[in-house]
Amino acid sequence: MDFRPVMLVVGILLSVLALGMVIPAAVDAFAGNRDWQVFGISAGVTLFVGVAMALTFRTAGARMSVRQAFVMTTISWVALVFFAALPFTFGELELSFTDAVFESMSGLTTTGSTVITGLDYAPPGLLLWRALLQWLGGIGIIVMAIAVLPMLRVGGMQLFRMESSDQSEKALPRAAQIAGAIGTIYLGLTIIWAGGYWLAGMSGLEAVVHAMTTIATGGFSTSDSSMGHFDSALIDYIATVGMVVGGLPFLLYLKAIQGDPRALLRDSQVQWFLGIVAAAVLTAAGFLWAENGYDPFQALRYGAFNIVSVITGTGYATSDYGLWGSFAVPMFFYLMFIGGCAGSTTCGIKIFRFQVLYAAARTQVRHLLQPHGVFIPYYNRRPIPEDVMISVLSFFFVFGVCFALLALGLGMLGLDYLTATSSAATALSNVGPALGPIVGPAGTFQPLPDTAKWLLCAGMLLGRLELFTVIVLFTRAFWRG
Repeated sequence: MDFRPVMLVVGILLSVLALGMVIPAAVDAFAGNRDWQVFGISAGVTLFVGVAMALTFRTAGARMSVRQAFVMTTISWVALVFFAALPFTFGELELSFTDAVFESMSGLTTTGSTVITGLDYAPPGLLLWRALLQWLGGIGIIVMAIAVLPMLRVGGMQLFRMESSDQSEKALPRAAQIAGAIGTIYLGLTIIWAGGYWLAGMSGLEAVVHAMTTIATGGFSTSDSSMGHFDSALIDYIATVGMVVGGLPFLLYLKAIQGDPRALLRDSQVQWFLGIVAAAVLTAAGFLWAENGYDPFQALRYGAFNIVSVITGTGYATSDYGLWGSFAVPMFFYLMFIGGCAGSTTCGIKIFRFQVLYAAARTQVRHLLQPHGVFIPYYNRRPIPEDVMISVLSFFFVFGVCFALLALGLGMLGLDYLTATSSAATALSNVGPALGPIVGPAGTFQPLPDTAKWLLCAGMLLGRLELFTVIVLFTRAFWRG
């Protein structure tokens, strides 16, 4: 395999990451915090490596094969994680190498799990760096979902190849222009939410950090208490709407701006997502009102915020929902797996796969009732190709196997059942906090052994890159070509 195009892309991405490090360096320098030197040196090292790789492999051909794309996707994500960990390792917090990589992986995969305590007193540059990692990871996964994953035919993502190519031919002729337009929308939404948070009472830094991690559905906050620190109904409502916005397909925002505002509401994936969210919110709010004695409006506020946070994989929290009662724990556990829409910043299994699975099951039932009938499963009013069906069913199987193996591995390290299973779920689904007193909304992943953190890092990478993108690299057939 010719690795030159792969290394060229990795070099360019590292150079972009280095430029991103300049922003927290400037913030720390302005605040008089000595961590600006750490960010400056880290940026210099990352930029040197990135530019050296880009210049060395700049003669690589413009075309990239599918096998090269698989390698490029995984290697670039891993390389970015290790270089992004430099400020965590050598900064004021002096995290261990394992903790630094865990925090970096959690940031770039927009998971939101953390090993850091004392965020309320952390340097401003570090708080901004954590948010910036999630913001970059969010736009990165959107571009991947549009340009890379449909080509790799991973987990049914080829279902969106025709849609994205149709839109690109009619509106913007090149994929790079589509990515640029979506990046502009992404930046615009971030600015809007930053302004909303600021007007709602946050400081400038808090508003920017939370706007980036809301639209990216990442969940890193500036306080150990997450959004509960502000105890503001207005901030909760702004965040809830922002998380829903981040969970919808950004390609449809582009269509809406280009003159088709009803594209969002016509999409069956969006309809399912909003329907599931509404049903879960009403169920949680009703439970809080009936069983926990909450005021109806307060129940709706807490129910909506925390349900949307978990189902979109954002990971914000206003309270420890693990203490809401026996019904809440399994409810939040299963919601972790759902995720948002394909082409959004969310992860998890994603809504369209449940739609395909439902269509397949419905067709099978009709076949049982009418064995000689011809029934075709549909998605978004289009027939579902057989290869998409197989891909989606395979994804469900592999997701279940990976979840079981990860939970068993964590259990072997001495973690209790709830901590092991919920940590495995939150890592694969890139949610953030898990369940229980240790890794729940009121805890962190700091007490876990280093081996468990490395396992969870692997789980976060697998979940973010749709499982098969990473797994295929460990097969002999792939390297035989």
